[in-house]
Amino acid sequence: MARTTEHDDPLTHAPEPLYWRVAGRLLDELRRESVPPGERLPGERRLAERFGVSRETVRQALEVLRRDGLVATDRRGSHVTLPGPPAESAASLAFPVGARAAEPCTGDRASVVWEAPPPEHAAALGLAPGRPTLVHRYVSATPDGSGRRTAVTSFSAVALAEVEELARYRDRADGSASAQLRRAYDWMRRAGLALHHRDTITRLADTPAVRVTRRVHDQYARPLEITDLVVDSQRDALVYEFTLPAAG
Repeated sequence: MARTTEHDDPLTHAPEPLYWRVAGRLLDELRRESVPPGERLPGERRLAERFGVSRETVRQALEVLRRDGLVATDRRGSHVTLPGPPAESAASLAFPVGARAAEPCTGDRASVVWEAPPPEHAAALGLAPGRPTLVHRYVSATPDGSGRRTAVTSFSAVALAEVEELARYRDRADGSASAQLRRAYDWMRRAGLALHHRDTITRLADTPAVRVTRRVHDQYARPLEITDLVVDSQRDALVYEFTLPAAG
């Protein structure tokens, strides 16, 4: 596949057909961002908006990459097949807040349900009382049963509309299947959302536990998710904030 330089805009000056130039541009992005094998690509509509072309042009560009063995497509969409780092990166911020490292002995359990979130979550996300959304539950304990952590996360309508990987869980959110969403924040960033986290940590009265409440919104101040985590700890309360820029 022909490559371009910074002086040769692939969408305006290269002599190849438009879909070929879009394919080259997308391939450059995948390589530059070291996208791992198996990572789902944004949908055709989102790619068409990103490159300023029609969805048919995007389909033709994806076909070019499929012929080269660089992407594959199944009933859930297209995903990357070119060599890259493992899907789990140490630099990635794990979801949910307080999640332990992925080790078989930690006894982690996670599931998703489509239901009305807790009232305080609904208020934080701007949802009408009783309106259902995607709710994620996480439970973790050490092998001896100590150090138990429980987290409940509710996602906003904005998160489900903007992040395709999250939206796919709606049809199977019956609480029965395992649902490890450790890369949820990576998915949000790849959807073009800059993530602002506000984590509040407070001690629970008369217990050795603390509650961590994380609220996440994007660069437009739209709420994306809220998580309540309860974990054994003796720490004093504190609040800290940080922002993750959008990918690309």
